[in-house]
Amino acid sequence: MSTILVIGASRGIGLEFARQYAEAGDRVIATARDDAGRARLRGLGAQVLTVDVAKPASVSGLAWQLDGEKIDTAIYVAGVYAHGGATSPPTREEFDRVMHTNVLGAMQAIPQVAPLVEAANRGQGGRFAFITSGMGRIGDVESSFGWTYRVSKAALNMAVAAAQHDYPAAIMVALCPGWVRTDLGGPNAPLGVEDSVTAMRATLAALTPTDKGRFLQHDGTPYPSW
Repeated sequence: MSTILVIGASRGIGLEFARQYAEAGDRVIATARDDAGRARLRGLGAQVLTVDVAKPASVSGLAWQLDGEKIDTAIYVAGVYAHGGATSPPTREEFDRVMHTNVLGAMQAIPQVAPLVEAANRGQGGRFAFITSGMGRIGDVESSFGWTYRVSKAALNMAVAAAQHDYPAAIMVALCPGWVRTDLGGPNAPLGVEDSVTAMRATLAALTPTDKGRFLQHDGTPYPSW
């Protein structure tokens, strides 16, 4: 039985990760920020922690809530979207909301969680994935649509690649789930959340040290350019 940590698991992709890992017999620790999210996770049999990644003070308490744990697989799922393109600037409030959730929350989580991932698997290290987006690629950008979101995911990808050097015993990757039918992806997305998470779980299980710091598609295919 492996210990799985899902950060941002109250709905969508995070909730599905928690469901599938729990169904597979793994021990799941999952974070949520509200009562409804906590109730859904408890219904799956997960151990629930209260964390709001958009609030630095809340994320800073993650380490003591995980004291003594060894995490085989950690997944930072929390993320928010922002509409709009480069014809108008984001408001400060919108920029802060997206960057705090998508980037700062992850950067706060890394030094608290990565040592626990390194300690897993009999000292061989575990996996730490960060759910990103193909919209964060700098190569082949097709438009400025969702540009604040794009900027946040590009920053997240860099944070993962940079942090990998400080945690050599863990395998850290930025992982795109594809265009998924969630509240964020919308009803017209071609990929169901169950299929996306099933593929990402297989990708995580198949990671090797050669994948450290990479930006991967949900099926494990590396992006040819960032």
